[in-house]
Amino acid sequence: MLEFPDMRLGTVIGRITLSQTVPSLRGARWLIVSPFTREHFQRGTETPPGMSKEPSLIAYDDLGGGLGQTIGFVEGREAAMPFAERTPIDAINAALVDEIFYNPAS
Repeated sequence: MLEFPDMRLGTVIGRITLSQTVPSLRGARWLIVSPFTREHFQRGTETPPGMSKEPSLIAYDDLGGGLGQTIGFVEGREAAMPFAERTPIDAINAALVDEIFYNPAS
């Protein structure tokens, strides 16, 4: 049975520039992401103020995610799958999210 990695959502809260990196990651873009928590979805369309209580993470970005944008990211071994050679990646931006529609059953 095939298992697919879980994609999580988060908000881009910053970017990182590296002065040195492994050759396969030269010129890469890196985002600081504040992951969404259950609270983000329980509030319906109202966005909670501030960052989530979960620790922020660094994600490789090849899609052009911008500050304040909601992205979908994948963590773990699956994050390195798009690369031809072994690459030290723990999280990757997998989607740029335009809108979230969530209406929890009351």
